[in-house]
Amino acid sequence: MDSKEKEPDKAYIYLIGNPSYNDVCLSAWDSVLYPGTPVVYQTKFGLDLGVVLGSAPDRNRHYEPGCTSVQGASCSSSCQMKEPELMEVGSIDYIDHLATPKEMAKYEREKAREEDALRVCREKVLEHKLDMKLVTAHFMLAEPKIIFFFTADSRVDFRDLVKDLGAVFRLRIELRQIGVRDESRLIGGLSVCGRDYCCHLFQSQMDPVTIKMAKEQNLSLSSMKISGPCGRLLCCLNYEYEYYLEEKASYPPEGTRLKIGHELWKVTEVNILSHKIAVLGSEARSMYIPISEIHYDSESGYWNVSQEFQEDMLS
Repeated sequence: MDSKEKEPDKAYIYLIGNPSYNDVCLSAWDSVLYPGTPVVYQTKFGLDLGVVLGSAPDRNRHYEPGCTSVQGASCSSSCQMKEPELMEVGSIDYIDHLATPKEMAKYEREKAREEDALRVCREKVLEHKLDMKLVTAHFMLAEPKIIFFFTADSRVDFRDLVKDLGAVFRLRIELRQIGVRDESRLIGGLSVCGRDYCCHLFQSQMDPVTIKMAKEQNLSLSSMKISGPCGRLLCCLNYEYEYYLEEKASYPPEGTRLKIGHELWKVTEVNILSHKIAVLGSEARSMYIPISEIHYDSESGYWNVSQEFQEDMLS
């Protein structure tokens, strides 16, 4: 569609993935498309080849506290993507057109050239003595442009490098500096769990991960155990963080004093997986109490242990 005026208010909206730099976005089309359909669409770098991943998820669907249908990185049958249906387009860009066999052949040819382009660029980087690490190269499908992605510890003056590369390839040259997490997202690899990197496999954006997430989940704070191959905190620390916060709200916090019999015991550990808390008493005595035996008294503001549990323990 050449003009925005010709585009309808409603269309089918799809998730489009870019196989070259692992980008995912929403795009619209006026008819039903099936997963795996190659298309040419507007990316943040220009017109390029993409693949339909599926219909857009329901924007009104969100996680509700207590929901148990989410299973790891996927959902149960009640959470799966719906069949394509007409939706309000809004500010979503339209797919430019369906990729032709000729364009697919061009994409394969250009992809075969990317390794050589990367080698040439590395040689030029050495010639100019630039402190940068090249990650990958990509020839745009619908524009006369090649993009080089690189990492660096600081800003790099690559103006002379761009001139040399332009003379070699006779194309527009674009250099993009990325972070180490983005590098992992581009090239992929096996993480500590034995599966492909989450950022490369399915994540559409790089969400922030903090050490607080590991603390809330009672995980080891050793950087070797909670860091990925990129050297940053594991993305998966973010997956269950909200669930832990939600569950811990119904547990007494660590450090809370509980009166059992005539003695005060201190909560030293909260384990939402076993549904128990660990408490420490005098003379280094310790025990575990099921959360079902503890309740919060909103009037007094104290956590109390059930009388039945106290009688069983003291008998």
